[in-house]
Amino acid sequence: MRKLEGKVALVTGSGRGIGREVALQLSAYGAKVVVNDLDAAPAEDVVAEIRAAGGEAVACVGSVTAPDFAERFVKTAVDSYGAIDIIVNNAGYTWDNVIQKMSDEQWHAIIACHLTAPFQILRAAQPVISAAAKAEAADGKEVFRKIVNISSGAAGGNVGQTNYSSAKAGIMGMTKTLAKEWGRLKVNVNCIAFGHIETRLTVPFAGSESATVNIEGREIKVGISEALVERAKAGIPLGRPGTTVEAAGSVVLFCLPESDYCSGQVLYCAGGPR
Repeated sequence: MRKLEGKVALVTGSGRGIGREVALQLSAYGAKVVVNDLDAAPAEDVVAEIRAAGGEAVACVGSVTAPDFAERFVKTAVDSYGAIDIIVNNAGYTWDNVIQKMSDEQWHAIIACHLTAPFQILRAAQPVISAAAKAEAADGKEVFRKIVNISSGAAGGNVGQTNYSSAKAGIMGMTKTLAKEWGRLKVNVNCIAFGHIETRLTVPFAGSESATVNIEGREIKVGISEALVERAKAGIPLGRPGTTVEAAGSVVLFCLPESDYCSGQVLYCAGGPR
């Protein structure tokens, strides 16, 4: 279970939901974790949980879309642990509408969170990763690092999600490009595309009133109507939505040494084929 002993993992959006489970599972495998959340309390809670279990973690609180976030996130890892071995670009949310009713703000906010932020984080991490890879190569060592980007089945198109679908399709292209660019640095770059996973963003609601979450001062409607949930279940070969623990497990697969020769891949974690 200590296959990631000494590795340093950065996980965005890891104060809640899938990201939280990714952080906990990586820690259980021995990784030191930089935990991020938009809000301080959930991030610090995960850090405390990891430390209570005997692991190492620090928090880097803030929005992944902030102009200084990428550099601050990378600096937190380097200052705290001296290295970067794993990056999981997980932070995200949905802000839906059909295209004729979708505002520029909705479009730019979702693209910024799901596509621009991962780009900026990976760009900021490149000098650290490159320097370490070159030093290892000079010593005759082959050390693999891991990037896992999070996409969605919505990348194939989903009514009311022009912004989200576009961003999630884009992250697949980014994954494949960086797998080619960073292969010489022994970096595996892969992507997980989730299907229906039970989180606070997909909680079922009856009638027409859904819950909301506050994202940087915006009240965003979340949830899926009970009728849609039942229809979705009927289309899942395994017969039910996935849990956050199961979703995180698919991410961790691409962080373990067993995946060292897998790169540029998109794995669907959807309870069946897409």
